[in-house]
Amino acid sequence: MQQNEQSQVVVIGGGPAGLTAAYELQKRSATHKPKVYEASNMVGGISRTESNNGYRFDIGGHRFFTKVKEVEKMWHEVLEDDFITVPRLSRIYYREKFFDYPLKLFNALWNIGPYESMRILLSYFKWQVRPYRREESFEEWVINRFGGRLYMHFFRSYTQKVWGIDPKEIRADWAAQRIKNLSLFKAVWNAISGSNDTTSLIEEFQYPRLGPGMMWEKTQQLIAKQGGEVHLRAAVERVNRDGNRVTSIDVKHWSEDGSAPVMERVEGDHFVNSMALRDLIHAFDPPPPPEVVAAADKLKYRDFLIVTLVLDHADPFKDNWIYIHSPKVKVGRIQNFRAWSKEMLPDQNTASIGMEYFCQQGDGLWNMTDEELRALASKELEELGLAKATDVIGAAIIRQPKAYPVYDGEYRDALAVLETWISSLENFQTVGRNGLHRYNNQDHSMLSAMFAARNILGEKNDVWNVNVERSYHEEFEVKKPESNLKPVLAAE
Repeated sequence: MQQNEQSQVVVIGGGPAGLTAAYELQKRSATHKPKVYEASNMVGGISRTESNNGYRFDIGGHRFFTKVKEVEKMWHEVLEDDFITVPRLSRIYYREKFFDYPLKLFNALWNIGPYESMRILLSYFKWQVRPYRREESFEEWVINRFGGRLYMHFFRSYTQKVWGIDPKEIRADWAAQRIKNLSLFKAVWNAISGSNDTTSLIEEFQYPRLGPGMMWEKTQQLIAKQGGEVHLRAAVERVNRDGNRVTSIDVKHWSEDGSAPVMERVEGDHFVNSMALRDLIHAFDPPPPPEVVAAADKLKYRDFLIVTLVLDHADPFKDNWIYIHSPKVKVGRIQNFRAWSKEMLPDQNTASIGMEYFCQQGDGLWNMTDEELRALASKELEELGLAKATDVIGAAIIRQPKAYPVYDGEYRDALAVLETWISSLENFQTVGRNGLHRYNNQDHSMLSAMFAARNILGEKNDVWNVNVERSYHEEFEVKKPESNLKPVLAAE
């Protein structure tokens, strides 16, 4: 490629993965121009920060913690001094009591009672002696590490609330990825010794002072400043290919004023995708082979909505968030946005509380009106003893489709078919949570996108198998991949 020639790189999706791919490409090459197309009216995907009357809130909480040095470096390159350090405080509401999380030994024993505590301990030892030999399901994975009694108390009902299916139908992969290397023994030891090397129990984290969307809004600005493009309200309707090479995408540009959408065909030399795999496969023209389409149709997603309530007084609790295990209410998790950052609230004499509901598009929760959802969330906040329904002075509702890829019994085989076919495309890669159908954290999505950008410059990284598990151990190092380019070219 001549110095004055530009290679056009089309990026589908303006969430953490898509924007990271564009940012990494510009950082490493002056001859590649990224064009990002985002269907919604703001960047950040599920990591965006919404606002209503000056109140800012997340679509779920997003901690900034990683031991992947490249990811941490990008965070601080982009936001510089706009990070704050937030102490983690979270609890579990169960049997009308609050349990500290991470586990505080005496708090747990006091709440659960000595008799039940002994049964939990005996159950744990029983399953250590006679564990499941094959861990196929979430239930088997958890019982092997926590015992059947603790699983019954703290995992089964909450997991069913989150996913809407029996935990026996959820694959063990999900537990291994989300709960990581935690066990009952390790949790008790951490509580006694004060040590903690388990990611899911990290007790403080970095956080952008105006919410995670601040990170991606700034990244959007930096991409544009370096000559790239980020298009909002630009839905990718079709991905056109010629054999095993993608040639262009068809984009529908829509406007919030209700005017007729405008279609545009965008050609490119390389393509990076972060839209949901099921939607992607149906967007290809010509379509993939029937078995690939059938595999995509087997992928399932869990949807999510948040009802953010403004209260007429300051925080009713100090936690960042509370897990609600009680089957008496529909809410699954409750956020206190001031506990993340005071700057999320315009009035410090009020509170901003996020009531999170896990649902499916088209079900009873999803189809409720905003007024009905506000009434439900206010009533449940009072039922939990956290505030009165009459304390609510404002509300905002956000519905988020495809928030979580589901790890059911069919997903693994389906994903293998999709990976094989997509990997056969010579100038197309897919990254991120929905682009890989992996329930990963933000740092995993970002790392997969970094690797995709480097692949465009000649490296040979496997974006489908970015092993972030290792990154939570001190000895983690990113393996240097093979490269077909001299280092100087990648830096131009």
